[in-house]
Amino acid sequence: MTSFRPPTRDGSERLTELLARVSLQDSRAFADLHRLTRNKLRKAVLAVGASPCEIDDILQESYLKVWRNAGKFDVDRASVITWMCTIARNTAIDAVRLRKLPTSELDEALYVPNPTDASEGDGFDYARAEPLAAGALARLSEDRRRLVALAYIEGESRVNLAQRYGVPINTIKTWLRRTLEAVRKDCLATAEA
Repeated sequence: MTSFRPPTRDGSERLTELLARVSLQDSRAFADLHRLTRNKLRKAVLAVGASPCEIDDILQESYLKVWRNAGKFDVDRASVITWMCTIARNTAIDAVRLRKLPTSELDEALYVPNPTDASEGDGFDYARAEPLAAGALARLSEDRRRLVALAYIEGESRVNLAQRYGVPINTIKTWLRRTLEAVRKDCLATAEA
């Protein structure tokens, strides 16, 4: 097993050259960059405390961020390997936090009143709200309607949804938030009409 050695001046220049080519969407340069940096990034992710089963997902998301943001790299601020390790480390920290923290959505769901238990005096008109919500959900695209059903009716985790749809967890969260905002606006607009 070979240990990682900091890149020599030539190695650092090579990484800088590869990243510049990656910023131009050069997939061959990206493959070379991945090959030269994957062990170092793996160690950076492990140092944060990510579980072994999460490492490949975290690295994939990290490399996607590198691919998307290669053009934003500033050689005057850091070396390429430092920049990439920072991306991997931050991605790993986010993943560890998600694993450790309960979702606020679940906690908030416990406080939503059950319409069958609603008393006469709670002030909410469930009979009027139900068709508004059903109509707003029906107007969603099929994939968004299915996403909401999987997340909030079937209780599928964000991690499982990310794997099912082949996108990062944060993308799933964004889709759900935007979809629920659209449903809310639709319900309010229909109620005012």
